[in-house]
Amino acid sequence: MKSNDTRSAYIIIDMENGFVSPESAHCIVPALGTVPACVRTVAAARAKGIPIFFVKRIYRADGSDVEMCRYAQWKGGGKAAAPGSAGSISAQAPEGLRPIPGDYSIIKPRWSAFFGTELDLILRRLGVRTVILAGTTTPNCIRTTCYDALALDYNTVILEDCCSSQTEEIQRVNIGDMRRAGAIIMSSKAFMDYGPLTVPDLLERVRTDMSADAEPPEPFFNLPGGGCGWTDKW
Repeated sequence: MKSNDTRSAYIIIDMENGFVSPESAHCIVPALGTVPACVRTVAAARAKGIPIFFVKRIYRADGSDVEMCRYAQWKGGGKAAAPGSAGSISAQAPEGLRPIPGDYSIIKPRWSAFFGTELDLILRRLGVRTVILAGTTTPNCIRTTCYDALALDYNTVILEDCCSSQTEEIQRVNIGDMRRAGAIIMSSKAFMDYGPLTVPDLLERVRTDMSADAEPPEPFFNLPGGGCGWTDKW
């Protein structure tokens, strides 16, 4: 394992034929155009010692793990992303976006890469403080993963031109929302200079401030009948 001085992880989501190929009922039309930028940044992350997590969706042939809101489209469109599948609507990834020895693979059951997966556990074991997100689709899987990452106190970077939405307006609005929520928006070109000091560790800043402040976390009072504690005053 290479030294990961950035304490980051690169997480690429759902870049598989079932979501990238124009022949798939679930195709995100602009996703195919992001493949070259994704390939470049994956290679750059590996060179920097940043672990790569390939997160993908696999749907069982009986539909038992397909989202109810997607089930009809999935069934009518030929049942994309089946286990062990190959071809234009398969779970197979484009060339350059497939795991190699040293990478991690995560199969997610829903939009977020964190929901129902071991991702958070592995990231914490690796000492990761910042997650770098790429893939498709921006308003669904990227956004939910971003918000979960922020909720779990990870610094979060979005590689804007490595993500895709069905329209430019959807992309613009969702990128703006994630920026306002606290994510750092970065281009694939800027990522080439990514290093240990690129992203400030906000959690460490918060901890430092808390230590200096020494504020007690909760108010305590003498309670009627004895003892002490606190209650919310509705």
